Amino acid sequence: MKRQRSIGRSLALVVVLGLGGSLATAPAGADERQDPEVEWGTCPEDVVTEAAPTTLQCATVPAPVDYADPGGARIDLMISRLASTNPDKRRGTLMLNPGGPGGSGLALPALLVAQGLPTDVSDSYDLIGMDTRGIGHSAPVTCGFTDDSPYIGNIPRYAVDDAAVTAQAKIAEQVAEQCVRNDRDGRLRHLTTANTARDLDRIRAALGEEKTSYLGYSYGTALGAAYASMFPERSDRIVLDSNVGDTHLDRDGMRRYALGMEQTFPDFAKWAAARHDSYGLGHTPAQVRTTYLTLAERLDKAPVAGIDGNLFRLGTFGLLFKNTQYPKLAQLWQTLINGADTAARRLLSENATAGKAPSPVDNSLSVFLAVTCNDVEWPENIDTYRHGVAEDRERYPLFGAATANITPCAFWPHAPAEPPVAVDDDGPRNVLLVQNLRDVPTPHQGGKMLRQKFADRSRLLSIDDSGHGAYVLGDNPCALNTTTRYLVKGEMPAKDTLCRAG
Repeated sequence: MKRQRSIGRSLALVVVLGLGGSLATAPAGADERQDPEVEWGTCPEDVVTEAAPTTLQCATVPAPVDYADPGGARIDLMISRLASTNPDKRRGTLMLNPGGPGGSGLALPALLVAQGLPTDVSDSYDLIGMDTRGIGHSAPVTCGFTDDSPYIGNIPRYAVDDAAVTAQAKIAEQVAEQCVRNDRDGRLRHLTTANTARDLDRIRAALGEEKTSYLGYSYGTALGAAYASMFPERSDRIVLDSNVGDTHLDRDGMRRYALGMEQTFPDFAKWAAARHDSYGLGHTPAQVRTTYLTLAERLDKAPVAGIDGNLFRLGTFGLLFKNTQYPKLAQLWQTLINGADTAARRLLSENATAGKAPSPVDNSLSVFLAVTCNDVEWPENIDTYRHGVAEDRERYPLFGAATANITPCAFWPHAPAEPPVAVDDDGPRNVLLVQNLRDVPTPHQGGKMLRQKFADRSRLLSIDDSGHGAYVLGDNPCALNTTTRYLVKGEMPAKDTLCRAG
């Protein structure tokens, strides 16, 4: 069992994502100030290491724990900066978010530059990374997850039958209670997308900017959509890449993960079939799919190297995020088919911890849970999840019985403090939605949903490609050039546009 949980932690590292009105008594945004109050200095050592060889500056910006009580307890939000070195071209600030919720973004300016962010963009903006509230260096929260915890990731276990839903419900309830026990400072309930959007506006004000531009990936699209809706006149050029579909992740959004896997899996199946002589997973894409389903059922009954059917499905889900991971995924299947315990462990156990050591993803998992559960009400009736699992097992055979399963949000002790942020279509036309046609956790449908909600404020740039993350993170020239033109020159596509493959 310890081996299975250890490997499960490694898989959780793979799939950590990488997704209305204010309180009547809460101020909508930051206090306006005449002068910037940010004092830049050296970043923490872990950020320096991750950003190397690029050197970033770091600073903190104070924010209230509870915006309904602005004079109460405060936290420090850590931000980073890669400043423009071209004063003649500098336009302002470009805030960045990598997704999650739960992803650290302090090193993101350097990581995007290393991935090939065009110089025109880094000349036009100070690139601003951050650990949003609750994450990393910004008043981190914890649910106390350790390696021997039965909770290995925020995607529920694949439910092979009704009994598996009941078993997952017990784990989910225990996790919700555990989070409460570890919330010693009472900050967990204040981790919401709306509060994080308010934090963005405090950061904007502290930097002395009248407006800010924004680039967000995955859950970062929900945060960006919330900011552009709550502060439309303070939002400059907004790029939302790999869209969740709203300003929050709800049960329907998590169930769309299974849709995304169904739409993305054929790309891997085609790739693997073309390499049948190397991996032996099937001569045709249909045979590769059959191999997946057969192997998953076999592992349900007889795990290999601590990997059961649930972990196999979860690992496949995570390794479909990028086509560069296809070889590793094919090797995993191959070793499991051959029953090669040692090779399978080597592929998946590189980041595993042991025993009661704090999990390396404790903070990420905790923030994901808090934001997701605090943003919106989730069903509390276990039968609702049973019905959803049965429905999605038929609709989405690859992974539907996992993403429709019950989560700790069903037992979360805190009711949402306010309605989820409503997307506001009354504002400047400044939201460019960027979306691959095939994307595991954020299928193309999410981009279409936000396009409809933002209406004429937005344009949808669709890319005939597979993977999670298109701008800079993908390799489509049309997507790169179109998005860069918008960020640098403000040239929004006149209509929704399709970037063809290649």
